[in-house]
Amino acid sequence: MQTAKEKVKQGKKSTVKKAHIMGMNHIALEVGDVDEALNFYGKIFQFSLRGRHEGMAFIDMGDQFIALAEKRYQGPDVSRHFGLVVDDQEAVREALKANHIEILPDTFLDFLDPWGNHVQIVEYSEIQFTKAPYVLMGMGLAHLKKNHEAIEELREKGMAPPDES
Repeated sequence: MQTAKEKVKQGKKSTVKKAHIMGMNHIALEVGDVDEALNFYGKIFQFSLRGRHEGMAFIDMGDQFIALAEKRYQGPDVSRHFGLVVDDQEAVREALKANHIEILPDTFLDFLDPWGNHVQIVEYSEIQFTKAPYVLMGMGLAHLKKNHEAIEELREKGMAPPDES
């Protein structure tokens, strides 16, 4: 596994200053109808809207968001997907089952929405992705913690939480 101190070689050596990739601000999903998409995702997740615009809706995720945009221009996703972080993966599994939404055969919890967007569900406690404590507090999720494996992965990169070092 690569540590934070190791550099990845990217093309020819350059004197051009490069920006660091720091995270995701949002993801845009193409859907057939925004209201239908809000209804579909509302059967699975608790969320609030950040806002709406003609043909678009923005699902709030604290300091990030999902932009739903009307009109799908491509076929269903196969291997292309996005990982959506949740506080309770089993609650998602139960909501999918209760709403007769097919769980894709995989080692993860994956499903397709009605427009072919491939969603992979990951639990916050099990991955390196970390929200700032004040963002978690604002989301009403300050109680969430990382499991031992996630903390060890962060520690290997020199990024373990101060109280876990």
